[in-house]
Amino acid sequence: MSHPHPELGAPPPLAEGALRITPLGGLGEIGRNMTVFEFGGRLLIIDCGVLFPEEEQPGVDLILPDFTSIRDRLDDIDGVILTHGHEDHIGAVPYLLREKPDIPLIGSKLTLALIEAKLAEHRIRPYTLEVKEGDRERIGGFDCEFIAVNHSIPDALAVAVRTPAGMVVATGDFKMDQLPLDKRLTDLPTFARLGEEGIDLLLVDSTNAEVPGFITPEREIGPVLQQVFDRADKRIIVASFASHVHRIQQVLDTAHEFGRKVAFVGRSMVRNMGIARDLGYLKVPGGLVVDVKTLDDLPDEDVVLICTGSQGEPMAALSRMANRDHQIRIVEGDTVILASSLIPGNENAVYRVINGLTRWGANVVHKGNAKVHVSGHASSGELLYFFNVCKPRNVMPVHGEWRHLRAVSDLAQKTGVRKDHVVIAEDGVAVDLVNGTARIAGKVQAGYVYVDGLSVGDIDESSLKDRRILGDEGIITVFLVVDSTTGKVVGGPNIQARGSGIEDEAFAPVVEKIQDALNRSAQDGVLETRQVQQLVRRTLGKWVSDTYRRRPMILPMVVEV
Repeated sequence: MSHPHPELGAPPPLAEGALRITPLGGLGEIGRNMTVFEFGGRLLIIDCGVLFPEEEQPGVDLILPDFTSIRDRLDDIDGVILTHGHEDHIGAVPYLLREKPDIPLIGSKLTLALIEAKLAEHRIRPYTLEVKEGDRERIGGFDCEFIAVNHSIPDALAVAVRTPAGMVVATGDFKMDQLPLDKRLTDLPTFARLGEEGIDLLLVDSTNAEVPGFITPEREIGPVLQQVFDRADKRIIVASFASHVHRIQQVLDTAHEFGRKVAFVGRSMVRNMGIARDLGYLKVPGGLVVDVKTLDDLPDEDVVLICTGSQGEPMAALSRMANRDHQIRIVEGDTVILASSLIPGNENAVYRVINGLTRWGANVVHKGNAKVHVSGHASSGELLYFFNVCKPRNVMPVHGEWRHLRAVSDLAQKTGVRKDHVVIAEDGVAVDLVNGTARIAGKVQAGYVYVDGLSVGDIDESSLKDRRILGDEGIITVFLVVDSTTGKVVGGPNIQARGSGIEDEAFAPVVEKIQDALNRSAQDGVLETRQVQQLVRRTLGKWVSDTYRRRPMILPMVVEV
C-alpha cells in the first residue's frame, strides 16, 4: 500500500481496539525522526529528532517536527522512547518539553545522559526512566520490550510495542556488524523470538536499502587510520559527529599508538566525549587528551584535533577553519580526516569545505578516497536477512528518502511480505493497525517548523523565499513622497540597490517611467498607499527584468504629505 495521497483528509476517531501509528518526521527525509503511537486514548512517542537545513533554507538553524497534531493532547502522552543519542532522534526533545516539561523520557544510559546534558542548557530537568536491552516495561497503556541493536553510537535500542491491537517493532537505526568494536551485536535471537510470537507491523530503518551486500565491519577502519597517521608529517584534524563514540575511540587508540596528544574542539564534542568517558563508553589512556589551549606548546607532528563539521555545517569548527574564521589555522601539510558518510543533501556543503581546506594546503582524507568511515545503517543484504528472521505481517519503511522507502518495499516483498501489506507513507500519514492489517487512515499536519536563533516556528516558506531572493537577486529600495490629496509625486523616486549588481545611477531611465505611471494613476483616483506601492513595484520590476533579466526584491516606501 503506498501513499502519495495528498488528497487525504484528517483521520477519523480511532476505532476501539485499534492502534494508530503516525510519523511526524523521518519519512522522505534523513532526520526529524518522530513517530506517535495511539491506543486507548493514550499516546507513546518514539524519538523526537531534528533535521539540519539545506542551502535553500538560508538562516535556518534546525528543522523540528510539527507538534500541532498532539499539542492539545500533551497530557495524554505516557512517555517518549529515545532509541539512541543521535541528534536526528533526540534533538527536538527540548522543544517538546518546553511545552510540557514533565513528559517522561525513556532510553538507555548513554542516550539519557546525552539528552539530559542538552536539556540542562534549556534549564529543563526531565523525568527519566533508564532501560537496557532485555528490559520489558509497562509505559502507560503500552507494553514495551527493548532490544539491543548495533549502530554507530553505543547503547542503541529497538523497541517492541505490544497492545491488544497487536505488536509493532521499531528498529530505530541499526546495522548487523558481526565484529562490533563494543562486542554488542544486534540481538537476532530476540528478533527471531518476536517473529515467532508474531510481529504485526515492522517499522524498519531504510537509509541504506539501496546499498548492496553487507556493511563493512567497523574494525576495518583501524588499519586505514594507522596508514593515514603514519603518512602525516604535521597536525591531524579529524571531523566527526559529536556523538560517534566508536569512531572517536579508534582515533584515540591510533593517536596513542603514534605518540600524539589529542584535543577536542567544539562545545558539543567536548561535552559528549566527557559524558562518554565518565560513563565508561570511551576509554581514554592517561595523559592522552589535553586542553586545546596547550597545543601551541607542542610540535605539529604530536597533535591530533577532533572537531565537529563533517557535514559542512556553516558554524561548525571545520567549516570555520576552511573559511579562515577559526583560531585554528589550516597550514600546508596538515591532514584532515572526514570520518563520516555524506548525509543526502549535504554534498555541496561538504565539498565546499573540502575545497576550502585543500586551498590552504591540507591533505583531505574522506570516504571518497579512503575507508575512513562505514555506515551505521543496514544495507540490502542485512535487511533481507532481517526480514527472514522477523517474518513481519506488515512492513512500514521509515528513516529514509523516497528511494530508500521504495527499496525496502521491494526487499520486503522478495522475502514474502505481500505487496498490499507494505505501507509506504509520508510524514503526517496515520496508519491504523486493525485485526493484524495495517491501513492508511488519513493525514495530520506535519510540516517543517524552523528554528532561527531564538525564534521557533515564526519563519515560514514565504520568509525563506524572500531570503532566497535576497541572496540570489538582491534588493532594490524605492523612496518617494506623494501629495496625500492629489496623489501626485512631489519627491523622488530615489532608488538604491544592494546585492543586485545594478549601480544606483543606472536607474535614471526608469525614474520618469515611475513618475508618469503614478501621475496617471492619480488622475484615475488611485490614492491608496498599498496600491501606489504595487504600481511602483510592477513598473520598476518590469524595467529591471527587461533590461537586466533579473528579479530582485523591490521594496517601495511611500510617504504622504
